[in-house]
Amino acid sequence: MKAKSNRIVQLMNCDVPLHNETIDAGAVLRESRWMLEKRDAQIVRRSVSLRLVIFALVNSRPNGGSAISAVSAMMRQLKESGEISNLDAKALNNTRFARKEMIFFNRVPKVGSQTFMELLRTLGQHNGFAFNRDHIQRVETVRLAPAEQLELAAMINSYPTPSVFVKHICFINFTQFHLPEPIYVNMVRDPVERVISWYYYVRAPWYYVERKQVFPDIPLPDPMWLKKDFETCVLQGDRECQYIEGALREGIGDHRRQSLFFCGHSDACTPFNTQGALQRAKRAVEENYAVVGVLEDLNSTLTVLEHYIPRFFKGARQVYR
Repeated sequence: MKAKSNRIVQLMNCDVPLHNETIDAGAVLRESRWMLEKRDAQIVRRSVSLRLVIFALVNSRPNGGSAISAVSAMMRQLKESGEISNLDAKALNNTRFARKEMIFFNRVPKVGSQTFMELLRTLGQHNGFAFNRDHIQRVETVRLAPAEQLELAAMINSYPTPSVFVKHICFINFTQFHLPEPIYVNMVRDPVERVISWYYYVRAPWYYVERKQVFPDIPLPDPMWLKKDFETCVLQGDRECQYIEGALREGIGDHRRQSLFFCGHSDACTPFNTQGALQRAKRAVEENYAVVGVLEDLNSTLTVLEHYIPRFFKGARQVYR
């Protein structure tokens, strides 16, 4: 495994001669799946998987089948270890800690959040709650100073209830500003697929057409940058395609990890793929989020949302179809 790790680092960073050998970029990317932001999956291991596991056990079908196929391996582990007997579905639902009928969806980019946002908009019409979102910005800022966090939290808190607010922003702890805690929800996705999705998203022609319509003076990017594919970016060691533990990047352009949106606004959250940032993110998910869904298991996610937050998500699966 160590040899494979060194090989992946060599190929991804291009800091060692490759001796003119033929490289299968697809194989490199597949091999790097375990390495690239490997801790993202751990963020939801207890907060999502355990919630889904318990829900599956409590609401399993009479024939023994379960709709929660994505966590079957976790279920086996929990059963074999005996930990399953110590878990309770109701205890895992943080919705009970909310002090206001307000959904705060601080959406992670490229995790199906646009679809999820439109689902919330439609559910608002069905279930009688208001939908609110931020406006398109010239530069998306996801980390804020404490005063700016307070300003945003106070604005969200000012909306009449029941309502939803949606924005690309890192986790904000409302209680530290003496404001009632909302119902936190979010989504995550396979980290490699998400990185690839982001890479091509910011190169899509319609992306720049939309931004030009709103901000006519923004410059167009270099055509060569637009045409470069992800495999070439990785193999050439371009800065945007390097995944070096501890590296610092800022803003939404740092698309490499999802943990930033759960970790919060501290400087300790910015280094890439570090244990400290991971622990902060896991703590926030464990203690604050009602549901963190998984894009690859959206039906299960919607099932949990319907049962954990019925005021807002009643009929979500039917609307999604």
